[in-house]
Amino acid sequence: MPKNNGTKKTWRKAVKQAMRTATEQEVIRKYGSLNASFNYRWEHVKAVVAVAQKLAALTGADQDIVTAAAWLHDVRKETGDDHPFEGAKFARKFLLQTDFPPEKIERVSQAIAEHMGLWRDEPLTNLESQVLWDADKLAKIGLTAVFHWTGGSLAGDKMRTVEELIKNGRSANWQTKTVASMHTEPAKHAAQTRLEAYNWLWRQLEQELNGDDLVEAGGRWPVAGNQ
Repeated sequence: MPKNNGTKKTWRKAVKQAMRTATEQEVIRKYGSLNASFNYRWEHVKAVVAVAQKLAALTGADQDIVTAAAWLHDVRKETGDDHPFEGAKFARKFLLQTDFPPEKIERVSQAIAEHMGLWRDEPLTNLESQVLWDADKLAKIGLTAVFHWTGGSLAGDKMRTVEELIKNGRSANWQTKTVASMHTEPAKHAAQTRLEAYNWLWRQLEQELNGDDLVEAGGRWPVAGNQ
């Protein structure tokens, strides 16, 4: 956490650095050092920030609030299911030590506190919370998720087969509920498109591995010498 020595740190740099540090600590906890080949949390958060900022521009949400919340939403991921609430507490204290607009801090904390869950039974009502929730879940249901999860799976010391990666990827049967839970109109459209691409990729990969793409639809290829 930045020290207040009379000059407050620029909040955009500070939130990014705070999250970077948190992800490196997560890598050390998981692998024992920083020598892992893939930092899943860092890649995930960067994707969420990019999508959240675009969604904010498309929906009129406050860019400062959305950007700060997106960078910090997983900053206390080590606390498990409590990480949204612990992250909200962290944000309140942390942002006060930067030049972030103090009148917006509570709304950042609210968005972080409300981002939990892969789907929702009731929609969120705060726009910035909606944008962060949508952005966080969009990063879990498209081709972005394929590469993030694959990278994370291959970063450890356990051998993984492609068949295992496919099985893991296709086991995410919660994603339809996630798509149905999107709040903003741009996210609703993107979520459906991303889910279709996600499912297509695993099907296509499985077909290639099995050689099923060699079969001509509706018939057979002529055998050499029998033409």
